[in-house]
Amino acid sequence: MLFKKEKWYIEKIELSAANEYIKRYHRHHNAAVGHKFSIGAYYKSVLVGVAICGRPVSRNLDDGETLEITRLCTIGTKNTCSKLCSYVIKYAKLKGYNKVITYTLMSEKGSSLKASNFMLEKENAGGLYWGCKSDKKRQYKSKELKKRWIYKI
Repeated sequence: MLFKKEKWYIEKIELSAANEYIKRYHRHHNAAVGHKFSIGAYYKSVLVGVAICGRPVSRNLDDGETLEITRLCTIGTKNTCSKLCSYVIKYAKLKGYNKVITYTLMSEKGSSLKASNFMLEKENAGGLYWGCKSDKKRQYKSKELKKRWIYKI
C-alpha cells in the first residue's frame, strides 16, 4: 500500500485493471493506450476510483517535465478524485516533474481539481479529435471541447 489513512488507501494497479474500471464506469472515455503508472483508490477494501498517468498526449506539452492525468474515474465516493489527485502530485514531486496537467469537458465544473489546487490554464483546449491519424483504432472523438487544468510544482 502506498498511502493508508483510516479506511482509505491508494495502491498502484496494472493498466489492464485500471482500463477495465474505465470501461465500466467512465462516462465518455475509452481505455488508455499506455501509461507511466496507474493507481487505485480503495475505501473499505473496495476499488472506488482510478487514475491513469502518463506523458502529455499533446506533443507540444510533452517536454519531459510534465505529467498528465489521462484518465480519472470514480464511482462517486466522496473525496476520491481529490485523494487520487493528491497522490499524483506527490508522485510527480518525487520524480522531478514541474507540473501535472489534466483535462475536463467544458460542461464539467472541475470542483475536485480546484480542491486539489489545480488552476484552469486554458478553455477550449485539446480539440475534438486526437490520436494517431494512421491508426483508426487509436483515434478518439470527444463529446465537446475541453478545459486544461495545471498544477505547478
